Amino acid sequence: MKNWISFPHVEGTASRQAHCDMPEGTYEQEMGREGFFGPASQLHHKHAPTGWVKWEGPLRPRAFDLNKVDTPKASPWDAQLVLFNAATKVRMWRTEGNMPALARNADGDDVLFFHEGEGRFFCDYGHMTFRDGDYIVVPRGVQWRLECDSPAMVLMVEATGDSYKLPEKGIMGSHAIFDPAVLEVPRIDDTFKAQYSEAETLCEIKREDTVSRVTYAFNPLDAVGWHGDMAPVKLNWRDIRPLMSARYHVPPSAHTTFLSGRVIICTFAPRPIESDPGALKLPYFHANVDFDEFIFYHKGQFFSRDNIRPGMTTYHPIGFPHGPHPKAYETAMDYARKETDEVAVMIDTRDMLRPADLPEGVEWTEYYRSWQSKEAAE
Repeated sequence: MKNWISFPHVEGTASRQAHCDMPEGTYEQEMGREGFFGPASQLHHKHAPTGWVKWEGPLRPRAFDLNKVDTPKASPWDAQLVLFNAATKVRMWRTEGNMPALARNADGDDVLFFHEGEGRFFCDYGHMTFRDGDYIVVPRGVQWRLECDSPAMVLMVEATGDSYKLPEKGIMGSHAIFDPAVLEVPRIDDTFKAQYSEAETLCEIKREDTVSRVTYAFNPLDAVGWHGDMAPVKLNWRDIRPLMSARYHVPPSAHTTFLSGRVIICTFAPRPIESDPGALKLPYFHANVDFDEFIFYHKGQFFSRDNIRPGMTTYHPIGFPHGPHPKAYETAMDYARKETDEVAVMIDTRDMLRPADLPEGVEWTEYYRSWQSKEAAE
């Protein structure tokens, strides 16, 4: 049995409640462990913790415009790798039409998040439709393919050597955030039966990032029935009802959607902004020292960032504080916006992510300067 060293203490000029009623003229920074689940302290600074004016070395905040990854690939295993570590691989996949081969991941579960596109998803278990904003969780070893009615842009997040599960919802109960009843599973319907075939069918199997190709004398997606409690599941962000409080900004961990042993996927969905006069009204400056943070922006205006559009991403590794941009901070604290319209996918990883080799122009190399005031930037 191990316990964190615990000594709740107040020193100097400080608020009584985290994220509320901060001392005038101060900026709050949270130093916390275990991704907002462990012990934490709130420090009150005279200056924003992101007020750097120069940055040297490889550890830095980064941003990528994945709209510029624009070459369609027929196979998901040819998708552009964005970030990776031993526990996950984050890819951006553009595809269109019908996949010519089945795909099977022998390395781990995949989460597919459909940023753009619509069509049909076929797998060993049957058929489901997909549209923008859908997550589909594909368990390790399941064969699948897409038929796209329009070009698709898909964020792929692999749980390497692991499985995705649902978060514990504690005192909120099992129906909080989203009711498991909204999860959809594939069906053996007329659309699935129509694709039964005796034609030779190729399956591309990925194991340790090497692809093997297996050809069947028939289409192996030929199930006539199934029972059990393991299958691909689909969830759309529109079915997520985020936790919120009018008087307190809840941490990102309250928006957890799926998680594996070393990877957490959260969904930020539209919600009212805190209305209490003393409550912080956007994500607080924080230095979470146990997780790297990667966010993919799907829709709307991300209320704590400037100059970030749908299809872009930000990456904040462990090692330095981060938080809202100056203009966004001002807007939020003036309560100029009453609700968010953002939809974003956040991926937190226990292990440091490494950027892959990306096409020229995808990375916004001056992103670290985006926290500077206009005066400092000049």
